[in-house]
Amino acid sequence: MNQFKELKVWQDSINLAVEIYKLTKLFPADEKFGLVSQINRCVISISSNIAEGAGRNNAKEFRQFLGIAQGSACELESQLIISQKLDFISEDILKQQTDKLLYIQNMINKLIKSLK
Repeated sequence: MNQFKELKVWQDSINLAVEIYKLTKLFPADEKFGLVSQINRCVISISSNIAEGAGRNNAKEFRQFLGIAQGSACELESQLIISQKLDFISEDILKQQTDKLLYIQNMINKLIKSLK
């Protein structure tokens, strides 16, 4: 299944990563090595694990990497909630981004189920 670029979940997670990177550029400069770094690592991890899993030898390994991507998505959601509570992003932005994230999480879950 090495054609990860054809997966809608991978494409959407790439688009989310670009949006999140643009969003975190607006965070306070003193968060560059704290929350911003952590958020950016999480969002990159989603698409990276989807791609790596797709390049593995079998469905079991792919499912494992999709599980890691799912964990990164949950971690990202947690960090976005913290960002909103610290007033780095508005409630509207939080809702927009978590809606996109939920959509990606649902696609990951469906892909995992299809590989069983």
